[in-house]
Amino acid sequence: MIDEDSTASLAIPMDPDRAFEALSNSRRRRVLLSLSRTSDTITAGDLAVEIAAIENGTDPSRISSDQRTTVYVSLTQRHLKKLDNVGAVDYDTRSKTVASTDATEPLAEYIRRLQTACYKPDTEATT
Repeated sequence: MIDEDSTASLAIPMDPDRAFEALSNSRRRRVLLSLSRTSDTITAGDLAVEIAAIENGTDPSRISSDQRTTVYVSLTQRHLKKLDNVGAVDYDTRSKTVASTDATEPLAEYIRRLQTACYKPDTEATT
């Protein structure tokens, strides 16, 4: 059971539809989780390397230029702007840096809770 104090700390200062929009893509969820682990701004380039490493199941130092570029373009042309538009992050298009907003940590906490609560059910082979 969730008590009132923990529910209040998870209040997200945005419309529910905007929150669901922010969380509807795995790259946007990874941006929010990355930002929630730092108090500094993060460059789109650093986010691209981190996300490409996760998506490719490898160490960030082993990410190829093509893998990084694919994620970078996706982030800068779509996902970071979307997160900024809904108020989930503060994205500076000129410097290509991303900073947290009041909504970042509560959204990230919901992501962490869902990741913990959800599981992929075993499927039984049909014979």
